[in-house]
Amino acid sequence: MSRDMGVAAPGSSTSGLGVVAVGAALEAVAGVAAMQEEVAIRRDGPETDPDEPPKKRVRLPEGEAGKLEERLYSVLCCTVCLDLPKASVYQCTNGHLMCAGCFIHLLADSRLKEEQATCPNCRCEISKNLCCRNLAVEKAVSELPADCPFCLKQFPRSTLERHQKEECQDRVTLCKYKRIGCPWQGPFHELPAHEGECCHPNKTGAELMGVLGEMDQSHRRDMQLYNSIFGLLCYEKIGFTEVQFRPYRTDDFITRLYYETPRFTVLNQTWVLKARVNDSERNPNLSCKRTLSFQLLLKSKVNSPLECSFLLLKGPYDDVRIKPVIHHHAFSNDTNETEYVLLPISDSVECNKLLAAKNINLRLFIFQIQK
Repeated sequence: MSRDMGVAAPGSSTSGLGVVAVGAALEAVAGVAAMQEEVAIRRDGPETDPDEPPKKRVRLPEGEAGKLEERLYSVLCCTVCLDLPKASVYQCTNGHLMCAGCFIHLLADSRLKEEQATCPNCRCEISKNLCCRNLAVEKAVSELPADCPFCLKQFPRSTLERHQKEECQDRVTLCKYKRIGCPWQGPFHELPAHEGECCHPNKTGAELMGVLGEMDQSHRRDMQLYNSIFGLLCYEKIGFTEVQFRPYRTDDFITRLYYETPRFTVLNQTWVLKARVNDSERNPNLSCKRTLSFQLLLKSKVNSPLECSFLLLKGPYDDVRIKPVIHHHAFSNDTNETEYVLLPISDSVECNKLLAAKNINLRLFIFQIQK
């Protein structure tokens, strides 16, 4: 038996089939080669004469590159503050750009004025549902150059913050002996020389004890709040619930915005929370500084005074920053509501976040003091 199975006898039917198969294979190989050659030409460009000098890539002159950056700044800037966005970028339905801070501020202003928020450019309606983030613009802005305020060199905006905090040799830094009273601050590259000459490590024990005493007082103030909370957690009757502040308007000739929660039950009693902006200031939308204050109301009738401690914290799904503050009140049928107290948010930006939301969601804790 022959081992060569690839060659058929002349005149046989298998010979015709083999010739056809080989021809088809050769055509296929030729087609693939032609496609590869075409792709290579498209990728590498047409063949060049080896005697011809190589062509250099054309670069924009320095002045034209600067003009291009200026044009990009004008195109990508926020339509409200006319500055380049530092974080998220939102756009209206017509594509006009707004930085996150201005977008939230517009929504908060519309809530205070009881108007529909609109785009400053085209006056189309804007809201958290109608507007979306523009990730392409965010990426483009992060790659634009920006000057370091310390060394005045240019870096992409995406790396500028890290450069300022960790790499810049001219960034302002403090002496490591600041905690024991050294007031020096200066460029980072001068820090080793200063620390080598700093006199504060040679302070006497009495001087160090005075500094440590001030540090202890500050630490005790910080720990007092946490110790109070831990003490309240030892009470027998503790209740908490999620509360939702909903916006309403007063019936005055000039209506004012206020918030109120639906009735809720905690510790077998019925309660309501109310809140107001800037202590019911007449035109809070004209003020740059904005605050929220709230009060707790007992709606149930009680047979004896009900002494309670309470505090508000942020809800589980919100990103607003609230510093906990404990309040106390003795509730009775005659004194069934507390005074308005400030909601301890960090600044007006956090307040605008709450005002821009459809509802304000927080968490309330009530501790009943047993006598």
